Amino acid sequence: MRLCRTILPAATLALIAALQTGPSAWAQSSRANAAYRGAIVVDATSGRVLFEDHADEVSPPASMTKLMTFAVLDDRIRSGAFTLQTPITATAADARVGMLKDSTSVWLKTGETFPVEELIYAMMIQSANDAAYTLAHASAGSVPAFVEWMNAKARALGMNHTTFRSPNGLPPPSRRIADGDLTTPRDFAILCRYLLLRTDILKYTSVRSRAFGAGRRFPPTMMTNHNHLLGRIAGVDGLKTGFTSGAGFCLSATALRNGHRIIAVMMDSPDSQSRDLKIAQLIERGFAIDSIVVPPVSVPAPSAGAANSSAPKAAPAGNTGIQFSVPGLSQ
Repeated sequence: MRLCRTILPAATLALIAALQTGPSAWAQSSRANAAYRGAIVVDATSGRVLFEDHADEVSPPASMTKLMTFAVLDDRIRSGAFTLQTPITATAADARVGMLKDSTSVWLKTGETFPVEELIYAMMIQSANDAAYTLAHASAGSVPAFVEWMNAKARALGMNHTTFRSPNGLPPPSRRIADGDLTTPRDFAILCRYLLLRTDILKYTSVRSRAFGAGRRFPPTMMTNHNHLLGRIAGVDGLKTGFTSGAGFCLSATALRNGHRIIAVMMDSPDSQSRDLKIAQLIERGFAIDSIVVPPVSVPAPSAGAANSSAPKAAPAGNTGIQFSVPGLSQ
């Protein structure tokens, strides 16, 4: 484990005080002395690791999975397959996802039609499982086909310890962790860095609240971002939370201060307060680490024919760190 000592600013101390009110998270958790299973903090520009602790521990990402769903959708939009304004009509199968027990959703109804971008907002702000499923289904023709694209993208990015089995992070019917989505903090830092450098992900993840379906359903559904660090920790503008009983509480976060952006990923915290408290501390300490001049890791420019970047590609041999130099990646 590598971490520097620093004094936390007043805003973070206020958050810590708020999070520590009420029953102790550790006293109530079966993982009494662990704030997380694994965590990592990286510099978004250079890819330099600022902190890591069990960053290669494999566990479910829960709704953080939707970040890869967004990455693949971005590929499809850039390829011209559809646009942000393309209308998508929910099927009965799509609507059923929103009715699953403990499923966060915007409660899509069979036959309702919304633009792609409206469903993306629902997926990223409300963490709507039905919206993610609908987008995957409509984009690829079937959810299994879309999941194949997700895994191809993971391999192309060098996420060598990641396997996706859903577009939304819901646990599998078997409820066996091994049968669901699996990844590591390091792999998700790779994905987050890609999204920050190559897409407009922050357009969606920085929004704290928004009405879904305005002008299309009455009343519209009010959505609130699950990322409690937005507006409370300086510079935080993304990315995605996640929770299931098997995954614990997860968060991929990013913050920008004085032109310097960092990414922090934490997985399997015992509760949301512990997660938010610890990741706020790591963000502050990440920014406090003395700057070292390191040449940025190159990010390839878009190339011709890159619209098919979700096609299966072999993972680079020996890729164990955060790298970003896979030829042909453009989305």
